[in-house]
Amino acid sequence: METNWSLETIYKGTESDEFKHDMSAFSKASDELNLWAKQHLTGKPDTQTAEEYIQRKNGLEYFSTIAIYLQLGSSVDTSNAEFQRLMDKYESTAAKSAIHEALFLQWLKNCDISDLIKESAILKEHEFYLKEQKALAEHTLSPEEELIIADMKTTGSIAWQKLWERESSNAETTLEGKTYTLTEIRAKADEQNREDRRKAYEAELSLYPKFETAAAYAMNGIKGEVLTISKLHGYASPLDMVLEQSRIDREILDAMFNALKSSLPAFRRYFNKKAEVLGCEGGLAFYDIFAPINNCRISYTLDKAKQAVLDAFNAFNPALGSFAENEFKNRRLDLLPKRGKVGGAFSESVHGRKEGRYLINFTGSFNDAVTIAHELGHGYHSHLLFDNSFLNSSYPMPIAETASTLCESIFTEHTMQSASEEEQIYILETDIQGAAQTLVDIYSRFLFEDKVFEMRKNGSLSAEDMKNIMLDAQKQTYGELSCYHPYMWACKPHYYDAEFNYYNFPYAFGMLLSKGLYAIYKKIGADFMPMYDKMLKATGNMGLADVAKIAGIDLHDKNFWLSGVELITKNIDKLIESLS
Repeated sequence: METNWSLETIYKGTESDEFKHDMSAFSKASDELNLWAKQHLTGKPDTQTAEEYIQRKNGLEYFSTIAIYLQLGSSVDTSNAEFQRLMDKYESTAAKSAIHEALFLQWLKNCDISDLIKESAILKEHEFYLKEQKALAEHTLSPEEELIIADMKTTGSIAWQKLWERESSNAETTLEGKTYTLTEIRAKADEQNREDRRKAYEAELSLYPKFETAAAYAMNGIKGEVLTISKLHGYASPLDMVLEQSRIDREILDAMFNALKSSLPAFRRYFNKKAEVLGCEGGLAFYDIFAPINNCRISYTLDKAKQAVLDAFNAFNPALGSFAENEFKNRRLDLLPKRGKVGGAFSESVHGRKEGRYLINFTGSFNDAVTIAHELGHGYHSHLLFDNSFLNSSYPMPIAETASTLCESIFTEHTMQSASEEEQIYILETDIQGAAQTLVDIYSRFLFEDKVFEMRKNGSLSAEDMKNIMLDAQKQTYGELSCYHPYMWACKPHYYDAEFNYYNFPYAFGMLLSKGLYAIYKKIGADFMPMYDKMLKATGNMGLADVAKIAGIDLHDKNFWLSGVELITKNIDKLIESLS
């Protein structure tokens, strides 16, 4: 199997005629839209002008393909200076969008959207976008000020992010005479032997001081910029800004977190039982969290992992299986870790080409196979939106983690059906490990980021400050462990993207929502997929409360979130009983 993705269907290279043409056309289209906006977005809002802006804006969004191509290329080769140079050039041009966007928002401020769209099919199609933009207009500065902010980001948060990516992806450590990248050494967290895990954990911790100062500076620069911008835009806090961008309200977040916190005692019972089974004197250590609970170890070759995912998807729904098969066939996955490749995993939608790409760092574990299913779940979601216009194809962070997490459940459930009793315990425990990461660890990351924002208001934080904040957050969520991980802030990419603040709670949101959806699937069977597809397609032009109503779900109801928690705690109790 080919393990490197192909980007040739996006562009054949930075020297190709198409890439050069699009780079030039993007700059020209951006300038033309700014000029048009200055000439037309000055008077009373009218239907014809709104239609033309929507059409021009959709056309300009096509050029995001350039940025995605460069980002994808850089993610597997962070040392590629040419990609970095071209990205800087693209971002400089993209920053000019602040002019026409600010003019459009000002133009909308005193507009009645209902009157504007009455006689226009195009505007009716984009009604949600227009209403969302009108709400955003209340938090928008003048075009000149927005342009300054956009320009400053290129030498501020974007530059800090690139520094972190380069430093973290190239840092190395040694263990027993072998050299490991950060991604490679973290992959040893599930070693069978506890002493091996401890050594890998210590080797990992020895790696961070090599770039902790750079990471702390990057974190300070990025979070400081976000605080300044959110304040300038009239938000009470970065979290309030994120909630509006996420198309949910504080009541939904509180309902979810209140339900999540009720799960912590069950997870602590699980941690205590795991410590007992593993014979961990003094309690479970952070490096024991991913330890296998028994001698069973499910591992995969790439070919086996691919087939296992396809079998699970096909059993659930042939359309989902066919979609995944196509992604493998067309070389849209980059699968193996390598020097210069960023860690973790992600999915990227290339709407302009109606394609997806998936970065995986596969090392052969069961969790790696789950990750493939997870990222393809993202791809399936985006795939359903390819027929929408650009402006109706983006969806907020919380719902983004729903389709992916549902695909995890699909894969896990299918694998359990053919597993031996010992393998079932392994799979069940691995699933609970995942839930612990998505609920317990994610909550610790949320608490960390919230505290960093609070403290950053009063000045810069040192690497030592960051470590202490993380340790305190882990103690609040994990409870009593014999040791923790003070550097979880230094290895998580979402902290270093100024456009994705609080990209932690969406994972908990997605898991608990997906659990509720899976329960619905169990009840209605074949009728689930049409409803589910309709729900995912609606994510481009609806608030999440309305999206959930398609499935009969009330996101403001704590009881709904508790129903997801209950499914997880039942599995915890089942595992504890089987180990007693």
